[in-house]
Amino acid sequence: MSKNRWRLLASVLACVVGLLPGPGCEDGHDSGKLAVVATTGMIADLASQVAGDLADVESLMGPGVDPHLYKPSQGDVGRLADAGLILYNGLHLEGKMGDILERLSAQRPVVAVAEVIPPARLTHPQEFQGQADPHVWFDVSLWSLVLAPLELELSRLLPQHAATFRANAERMRLELAALEEEIRAEIVTLPKDARVLVTAHDAFGYFGRRYGFEVVALQGISTVAEAGIQDVNRVVDLIVSRSIKAIFVEASVPRRSIVAVQEACRAKGHDVRVGGELFSDSMGAAGTEAGTYVGMVRHNVHSIVRALR
Repeated sequence: MSKNRWRLLASVLACVVGLLPGPGCEDGHDSGKLAVVATTGMIADLASQVAGDLADVESLMGPGVDPHLYKPSQGDVGRLADAGLILYNGLHLEGKMGDILERLSAQRPVVAVAEVIPPARLTHPQEFQGQADPHVWFDVSLWSLVLAPLELELSRLLPQHAATFRANAERMRLELAALEEEIRAEIVTLPKDARVLVTAHDAFGYFGRRYGFEVVALQGISTVAEAGIQDVNRVVDLIVSRSIKAIFVEASVPRRSIVAVQEACRAKGHDVRVGGELFSDSMGAAGTEAGTYVGMVRHNVHSIVRALR
């Protein structure tokens, strides 16, 4: 979308927002509950756990949607405009949505949940031009910190239910702490020299740092630019030289680059298999194993360890 079209959309949205009720509005939902819209499924799932049945929480981006490339539709803009609370990741994950979210924040609560994480705990990959890696949910200990702004904002908007939000947030902290223990117990069964994770784009940096994996990716943190021949050759040479058993596709990234790597490895006499599909920038469909944050993390870890063992 051109810059002029983005400016036009933002201007139109600003006019619409000016006609809407103020923060904490529950309009647009027949249930009468607080309407919460989160950009990603990972945020929506955590918000749902904290809010319980006291709010209607929905995710703007569904399964398989890449937030780096996401462009809101007219319907999405309407959903945002109807929300009493808007939650987004921040750290530039949502790309050009930042301008729209900033304009909406003048009229209603808009919270960048990941920006609660201390800067010292963020990574700043060289290829990301000084910006922080936004994929913080792959370190469960970091994602647990996001519970604090969720509890705070829900309690501010619905103060009569603050005790409930506090109890729900604490329950989730315990669940995420247990998930961390589960992850470590499974990873320890994998030899250290086998802990090399090859994926389509560099979304798993925090996972690698926290759980002891070397992460190799075709693309950088953003998926805006596709991998080139040099990227493929670099990854193929590494896989062949180290006899890596498996590589992984991602649910929100096209498979063609990983398939190209697999074929190039075979041409060099090394039969590397696709170890499974990982969920990186989006969760799975509702009702599936990866349809919740905890389930998504568990699915990824199981898939990685099983394929590389």
